[in-house]
Amino acid sequence: MKDNIKIEMNFLILFGVLFFSVIPLVGCSTDVETPLVEEEAEEAGEESSDANDTDFEATDWTTATHSKDADPNFEEVFDDTAVKRLDIVITEARWESMLDNMSSLYGTFGVGGGPGDFPDEDPIFVPAAVFYEGQEWYRVGVRFKGNSSLQRSWQDGILKLSFKLDFDEFEDTYPQIDNQRFYGFKKLSLKNNFNDRSMLREKVAADVFRNAGLAVSHTAFYTVYVDHGDGPQYFGLYTMVEEVDDTVIETQFSDDNGNLYKPDGDAAAFTIGSYDEDEYVKKTNEDEADFSDVENLLAILHDDIRTTDAPTWRANLEAVFDTEVFLKYLAVNTVIQNWDTYGRMTHNYFMYNNPDTDLLTWIPWDNNEALQLGKREGALPLDFSGLNSAEWPLIGHLYQDAVYRALYDAYVRETIDGAFNTNAIQAAYTSYSALIAPYATSEVEGYTFLNSSSDFQVAVSELNVHASARAAAVASYLD
Repeated sequence: MKDNIKIEMNFLILFGVLFFSVIPLVGCSTDVETPLVEEEAEEAGEESSDANDTDFEATDWTTATHSKDADPNFEEVFDDTAVKRLDIVITEARWESMLDNMSSLYGTFGVGGGPGDFPDEDPIFVPAAVFYEGQEWYRVGVRFKGNSSLQRSWQDGILKLSFKLDFDEFEDTYPQIDNQRFYGFKKLSLKNNFNDRSMLREKVAADVFRNAGLAVSHTAFYTVYVDHGDGPQYFGLYTMVEEVDDTVIETQFSDDNGNLYKPDGDAAAFTIGSYDEDEYVKKTNEDEADFSDVENLLAILHDDIRTTDAPTWRANLEAVFDTEVFLKYLAVNTVIQNWDTYGRMTHNYFMYNNPDTDLLTWIPWDNNEALQLGKREGALPLDFSGLNSAEWPLIGHLYQDAVYRALYDAYVRETIDGAFNTNAIQAAYTSYSALIAPYATSEVEGYTFLNSSSDFQVAVSELNVHASARAAAVASYLD
């Protein structure tokens, strides 16, 4: 009898070991992800308590991983071949303060109301621990981010919200993290792939812009877990996006001391009389009241000689604005279709006054709405029919000029033959969708925009159809 009991006990132990060794964690891959150990989460929560919040030692700190002295490690942070995992640990009190702040900005969580005026201030930063590959980053500034995507997600009762990370936001409070970096990056965005059931648009659009030779943020896929007191909660599959005012201008231009603007509002359309320094939001040199570069662009763009002396107008414009970069951007953006930016909306782009050329240079931003016809009036047609040039003069005035139109047309052909070649882009969709499918389809209720796992595959199929349709549209336009 005792022998039988012993045999049964050994069998149960063996079964338990085998059972738990083969069940995968939701959203985890043993090849690329290091789950946050429960003890580490508890320790991080204890270290962040009010009692000893400033009393800690940054034991995981190394030059390569945490120091400002390290160059940005793009291969580590923006790996196209893996889905990596990031854990954010926030004390319960600080998490509640973030939610309370969101309620004050956007109303009660889960209560609709539709899009309205956006608040003037961003959501608050709080200190949090960030874990990656078994290492901790300390007292990282974490806040929610976004405009319409943040508002809609919050009102729809979905906690898969976008995050902004600033690794030395609180260095004045915690001297231990002075100039803390994440493999050379000070700031990073975690985009929630709002309104994108394929979860590929932000990533693929950035790839296309880069492959076309334009300055643009690097992107990569990450699973995000947040522990705000009850253990790690899977928040879903995110797209990590490089910040333009951090490493994009630092690494993609030879000099990062120029004026960087993120226009937003009526002035961002560059219509006659729209000049407003408050809407040409500076992201560098904020203390310098010199906006002469954008002011000059506006004046030259609307100079009457545009229609009486086109060569002089082009020469004057090209002395302040990188027209070739803009026309290449315009060609790529119109070929792939992206309605949520200049031409339909007065936001979602940067301009950088490149010190090497003294020219304002266009940088695309926020591409989760790309690769589709889109909402409202939809993405602009390739010939910009129906566009009101007075409302969108950077497009209308340049396209009406024969020289610039010819250059735009050449870039359209270059885009469909190269960066958005149908076979290449469909191969990218196949590769990326296979990579992220286990993580996208395992998102959980309340932290996903999918109604079912089949939504993901349907969305990927739509992207493939879209790629073929755009090739046909370009052929028709150029014929």
